[in-house]
Amino acid sequence: MYDFDLIVVGGGPGGYEAALHAAKLGLKTALIEKDFVGGTCLNRGCIPTKALLHASSVYEEAKNGAGFGVHAEPTFDLAEIYAYKQGVVEKLRAGVEGLLKSAKVTVLRGVGTLTAPHTVAVDGAAYSAQSILLATGSVPARPPIPGLDLDGVLTSDELLSGVASFQSIVIIGGGVIGMEFATFFNDLGVDVTVVEGLDRLLPLLDKELGQNLSMIMKKRGVKIFTGAMVKSVTKTENGLSVNFESKGAPASAEAEVVLCAIGRRPYTDGLFGEGVSLEMDGRRIRVNEKFETSMEGVWAIGDVSAKIQLAHVATAQGLFAVNEIAGRANGVDLSIVPSCVYTRPEIASVGMTEQEAKDAGIPVKAGKVTLFSNGRTVIINGDRGFMKVLAHAETRRILGVQMMGANVSDMIGELGLAIANGQTVEDLLKAMRPHPTFEEALTDALLDLSAKLG
Repeated sequence: MYDFDLIVVGGGPGGYEAALHAAKLGLKTALIEKDFVGGTCLNRGCIPTKALLHASSVYEEAKNGAGFGVHAEPTFDLAEIYAYKQGVVEKLRAGVEGLLKSAKVTVLRGVGTLTAPHTVAVDGAAYSAQSILLATGSVPARPPIPGLDLDGVLTSDELLSGVASFQSIVIIGGGVIGMEFATFFNDLGVDVTVVEGLDRLLPLLDKELGQNLSMIMKKRGVKIFTGAMVKSVTKTENGLSVNFESKGAPASAEAEVVLCAIGRRPYTDGLFGEGVSLEMDGRRIRVNEKFETSMEGVWAIGDVSAKIQLAHVATAQGLFAVNEIAGRANGVDLSIVPSCVYTRPEIASVGMTEQEAKDAGIPVKAGKVTLFSNGRTVIINGDRGFMKVLAHAETRRILGVQMMGANVSDMIGELGLAIANGQTVEDLLKAMRPHPTFEEALTDALLDLSAKLG
């Protein structure tokens, strides 16, 4: 007889959502968390960064209000901004705690260690379960670059843990994390430099998104170096110097603080007890299509096993795994993953890019509209943006969408639904979109695509 039907190790979005779902299905469930529930996303990632970005956007709007007839001389208090951020985090964390309590999920505080099949130890106490779900997430990666261990070289975790007051920062990494922090600090008047090793910003997304963002950020005064391989970080009289090679020549950028935003690694520290091991895929736990590991009864989801490290991916995988454990059918298509970047303007995408479709030998057509004439974009004096929709040239089914503009993160779900259901351009054109909205530009992009398809 087991203590629980399911033990979930890790209380991030993948873990706590899986635990709640399991409890609703009638499984006796325990959740093990060594820190705060909510994991990285709620405490040191998605939520706090978006709170900071909202605060900086409010300041930016007030500072530039004269164009709307609103005149002010705003100031900001960084400590108060961080206090607001922390208030948001604690409110949402309390909400998760309340949900777990209401669902009668047993929360065990401490480090969960897999000691044997069906057994997890928490600070010396052993608990058994029919099924164990590993959802321990990831932590910031520090590649072996000389000087990354110097004082003043921070990860995103460290940058969010206290009030970060400085006048200049070099950000190593022009991906999602790097560019969101670049937006925040640039809004507040900090001298920002971004150093990206690949040939463009946001290298995992459609190239047009990164190119447009680069132009916007440079216009705001952010210094950007792409194709720049960092060689070392060294101390200087006034702070730190990031030394890199750009276009075959040595270069450097100095600042008070350096943010290492190169990526994250799966977190397995303390997860495996003596004599216990699972098949691994590099640093990730290897799983099959049902998220089962090499040990019977043990499952793994989210950043600790997934190639795509996103909170909503972890949640979807957790729900999928719990349904498998409970013997229920699954309906979600885990291959269709929306991605959002909360810069200003926002960026959102789902499905294939044009290049990916071409590389796969898929005949594709793209319909595109810029947002210069979109009523809502003009009203807010929005930055350059666009909507691009890709469809199969023969079947007319939607294959992918890339958006750059205000509030696009709130629109991308509709397009993921369209791709998942095999909808065509004509299917999406059946819907009337209200005016004036940002979303109505999607109709224009679809009309452009329809004309190109013939």
